[in-house]
Parts: sequence; C-alpha cells; structure tokens
Amino acid sequence: MDITVVHHPFGVAEVGVAGRLNMVTAARLREAIQGAVDDHHPNVAVDMSRVVFLDSSGLGALIASLKAVRASGGDLRLVRPAEQAQLVLELTNMGSVLASFDSVDAAFPHD
Repeated sequence: MDITVVHHPFGVAEVGVAGRLNMVTAARLREAIQGAVDDHHPNVAVDMSRVVFLDSSGLGALIASLKAVRASGGDLRLVRPAEQAQLVLELTNMGSVLASFDSVDAAFPHD
C-alpha cells in the first residue's frame, strides 16, 4: 500500500491511499492520519479512489482515525471511494458514519 499526504493551506490534510487497506497496512494509515493531525491539520480527507481492497481491519482503521480526528476538534471524510471500498461501506452501513465526497474541496469547502 502506498500512502501520500498533501497539506492544503486551509487546514486540511489529503491522505491518498493506493492498494490494499487490510490488516497488514491499517496501522500505517492510522499513523499517517495521526501525523497529519499532529502537524496542525485537524481535518483529514482520505482519498480512496485507488484502494483496490478494503477489509474489516482497514475499516476499523478508518473508524479509529475518525474518532481520533474528532477528539482533536477536526473531522475525517472520504473522497471517491473505489467500487469495492464503497461496497464494504454500504454493506456495513458505515457510509452514514464515514461521509464520502467527490473531491477534497467538496469534503471541506473553503473560501
């Protein structure tokens, strides 16, 4: 799994995930998101357009990260979940907890 982090000037960190988000890689995602929050980017947009596989451990990492981000006064939103990831979100009813958007700007509008 590849993870990229782009810090936007309006306090949003865009965390890009490519590959498999599973038991083996979930901790790396949590660390990347926590690092963004620690770098004073309280809002995190997770770009999941290149996630080819999401399992329960990956979903757990997203939920744990959501809780951590909210505890820091921010929010976590998903951007363009790939087809398989979107299916997992729908089947687990987590789509209502982890909001999805078409872009980072749509997830966190700014002036």
